[in-house]
Amino acid sequence: MTLVTILFEAILFCWFFGCICTYKFKNYILVEGVGIKSAEFIMLCLFVIGVISFWIQPFWGKWFLLGVLVFWFAVQFFCHWYYTFFGASEKKLKGYNDCFKNTVHIIPASETKLIPDLYHIILHLLILTNIGLIIYNIAI
Repeated sequence: MTLVTILFEAILFCWFFGCICTYKFKNYILVEGVGIKSAEFIMLCLFVIGVISFWIQPFWGKWFLLGVLVFWFAVQFFCHWYYTFFGASEKKLKGYNDCFKNTVHIIPASETKLIPDLYHIILHLLILTNIGLIIYNIAI
């Protein structure tokens, strides 16, 4: 297990924790937290269990953590990027834009295409980075 892997696990945890408690800086909302009674909290717990198992029992822990990360990315893909690439219904697009209207966007929200906000773009990149690092740890 490399120091880089541990660092990116910690970064992903801190970043995703924003889904539990709101990250707000002055007038900018990075992400609105939904609290502990949410699917996001369950995913955070699974990730923590995966990371702890990776540290305590690397032989099977790395496989469990990889499974959690791949599942997490698949869920995120089908909640965000699927609709970006393949289109969204008017109802889905309106609901998505209303849900994330107060968050920071590097690409402005669109009336015709679903565009993830900055928080979710970085979250997805962090999940993919962690998947890559776990695969690297499996290979060595």
